[in-house]
Amino acid sequence: MDAPTTRSAGGDRSGDGSGDSSGGGSRSAGWFGTNPPRHRNGQHGEQDGPRDTEGRVPGRPFTQIRLVGSGADRSRTAPDSPAQVPPQRPAPPRAAAPAPTPSLASVPAPEDTSDAGLLRRTMAEIEPIADKVTSHFYSLLFLRHPDLRELFPAAMDTQRDRLFKALLTAATHADDPATLAAYLSHLGRGHRKYGTLPEHYPAVGECLIGALSHYAPRSWGPRAEAAWVAAYTTISQIMIDAAAEDALRAPASWRAEVVAHDMRTPDIAVVTVRPDQPYPFLAGQYTALETPWWPRIWRHYSFAGAPRSDGLLSFHVKAVPAGWVSNALVHRARPGHVIRLGPPAGSMTVDHNTDNGLLCLGGGTGIAPIKALIEDVAQHGRHRSVQVFYGARRGNDLYDIETMLRMQQSHPWLSVRSVVDDGPGSGLGARLPEAVYEYGPWHTYDAYLSGPPGMIRRGVDTLVDIGIPAHRIRHDSIEELVGARN
Repeated sequence: MDAPTTRSAGGDRSGDGSGDSSGGGSRSAGWFGTNPPRHRNGQHGEQDGPRDTEGRVPGRPFTQIRLVGSGADRSRTAPDSPAQVPPQRPAPPRAAAPAPTPSLASVPAPEDTSDAGLLRRTMAEIEPIADKVTSHFYSLLFLRHPDLRELFPAAMDTQRDRLFKALLTAATHADDPATLAAYLSHLGRGHRKYGTLPEHYPAVGECLIGALSHYAPRSWGPRAEAAWVAAYTTISQIMIDAAAEDALRAPASWRAEVVAHDMRTPDIAVVTVRPDQPYPFLAGQYTALETPWWPRIWRHYSFAGAPRSDGLLSFHVKAVPAGWVSNALVHRARPGHVIRLGPPAGSMTVDHNTDNGLLCLGGGTGIAPIKALIEDVAQHGRHRSVQVFYGARRGNDLYDIETMLRMQQSHPWLSVRSVVDDGPGSGLGARLPEAVYEYGPWHTYDAYLSGPPGMIRRGVDTLVDIGIPAHRIRHDSIEELVGARN
């Protein structure tokens, strides 16, 4: 399980809030057993206990210190004695000089003492030592609550990075309830597949506060602790409610039997599975996969096709160095083996309410969701222009080019162009910007990118440069794709 502040997707429902603590959403499931705030329509509920006029938990009174006099004046601890000051001849009278205008640079910026400001100060202090903080947090958690260790993977390196990213995201958007609620609801739903229960959240909260207070001495104090208690109580309740609501609609995970395993290259396989229950998803989305050889280790892969009438799902998987899940899927999985699927996620989907064309950039196994988007457009029967740029490092890495060319023959509105980065030291997608510039114009197109993180970053810069608005450029979460694809 990711720590309850990590990115994922899935749910467990509290209903009307009157159930017991094992029912997926007890009202007493907040931090330290307190009654946490109710989350409604993306807004944070009220906290129990006294609060100030701005809704914050009161801490020690905060008094701003106002400096008086110049720096030289303040450096003296006592006035000079008469014996130390030589007598001076009175100076002739002079015209009064205008008072100097204080420099803006010399005026200190007012300190942000809001709860959100306190959270950000703590995160800024621990950012240089994030590894130590997260290691200390997990040490506290497993020492005080050893029963929770079995919910986490054997290797915790990735887990530590995810925890810090989640904390940083929550602190950054602490004063943006809508964004924070969407992010945390996504986490709460995803944590169902790890076996996370409402009663796990108080333990995580106590150990989180312990780690932060130990490694953030400069920014920590009663008010900072109160801000983190309030924030974590809100965070946990949003996640609990999202999980509980999702449990009414879908299972926590799906078991899926491998029915086909097609090796396209020595390190790329197309894996097709049959879920044990209906699996609703949209073309262009992705999911998390877990293999039986490495329990509790999940990696994200895109669906390589639009939803099918037979319910089968396909994934394009490249075995990467030290990739536990990818190597298992490519080199060990065979028909008859059973894997687990998390819920679908991602917003790289087709908007069928517009006639805009689709400009698609796919690199390596990132061609899989592009193929799904093409099938989706074909199934809707509207002849929209779809322009595909398929990138690879070498010509023999275009493992799915024959499939793409067959689709081009079947659909006159589809154009497929291969782009090979065969230069010395060039990375995947290095020539894609050049190729995209060569064709066009693209101002009437929606853009879709899928592939390695570096390719996506370069592609986004190129598309913005040629005039495609950012809101019409779609791609998967770059952080979740690291290690999952080529």
